[in-house]
Amino acid sequence: MTLSSGLIAAVALIYMATLFAIAFYGDRRATPMPPRVRAWVYSLSLAVYCTSWTFFGAVGQAAEQLWSFLPIYLGPIIILVFAPWVLQKMVMISKQENITSIADFIAARYGKSQALAVVVALVCLVGVLPYIALQLKGIVLGVNLLIGEGASAQDTALIVSLALALFTILFGTRNLDVTEHHRGMVLAIAFESLVKLLAFLAVGAFVTYGLYNGFGDLFSKAQVNPELDTFWAKTVNWPAMMMQTGLAMIAIICLPRQFHVTVVENIEPKDLRLARWVFPAYLTLAALFVVPIALAGQMLLPAGVSPDSFVISLPLAEAHPALALLAFIGGASAATGMVIVASVALST
Repeated sequence: MTLSSGLIAAVALIYMATLFAIAFYGDRRATPMPPRVRAWVYSLSLAVYCTSWTFFGAVGQAAEQLWSFLPIYLGPIIILVFAPWVLQKMVMISKQENITSIADFIAARYGKSQALAVVVALVCLVGVLPYIALQLKGIVLGVNLLIGEGASAQDTALIVSLALALFTILFGTRNLDVTEHHRGMVLAIAFESLVKLLAFLAVGAFVTYGLYNGFGDLFSKAQVNPELDTFWAKTVNWPAMMMQTGLAMIAIICLPRQFHVTVVENIEPKDLRLARWVFPAYLTLAALFVVPIALAGQMLLPAGVSPDSFVISLPLAEAHPALALLAFIGGASAATGMVIVASVALST
């Protein structure tokens, strides 16, 4: 089952227009947000950590080895729940030193060395550009799944790139003052974070409670499914899991986009008190249905279907195009949020 390219384009256009409207409102708002609302917006903006890989790739990884996706979620949870002082200290130092980027932050530790700042900026550039390309690839994957492989999807990456570039220029990089907070951009990113979470939960609930009678029913059927015998036989690679968890703990601090939203865009350090619990709860919800979708995809879809596409392919296969379209918007939200913030962080 496929959808028309015109419908997908219309929905994507409406969604982008909504993002522009939210960002415009955030930039033009005459009065500051109430402290409680500001803290929630800040907390949700941290979910820019969840990219299109988190949306599509986590399911694909779980389909390869059941719990191998967990480190990407565990790392940030461990830092925020058990070592929040790390981020609190980074924010306080950045306020005192007027820090505007991770290159600035690291250079400040060594006497504001300009040479070191240049090296860090170059490392960020080399590391982030392929990551941005991966997000665009994720969006194209979603379009191809919805309309079928064809010529009409070939220009999708270019169109998306132009739209994101326009958004980044209008709400991220048009100001010469790099110390200014991008209130509109952060508000739009918080909105995107809600959209991608709700989309993933909707697909997960449909699979778990629509196609099966809950978690227990799904797991029991997966365990007796002969096609999954080799899957269940795989053992957990604990050394790799520990290493990946450590890398995820570092990523929540060192990724340019994550440093930008966590440290540079922080208006009030005490907002971290709420973010310390909201963001881990967000990651827990985002991980809740990864395994059910991975198992259901292997049981219900043909062998040749890519596990990374299960989030969209399952609703399509079960004749729920609206849910598949929602899943596409969720994946696109995950990708666009990362690209926008990473671009702003690199430009700074």
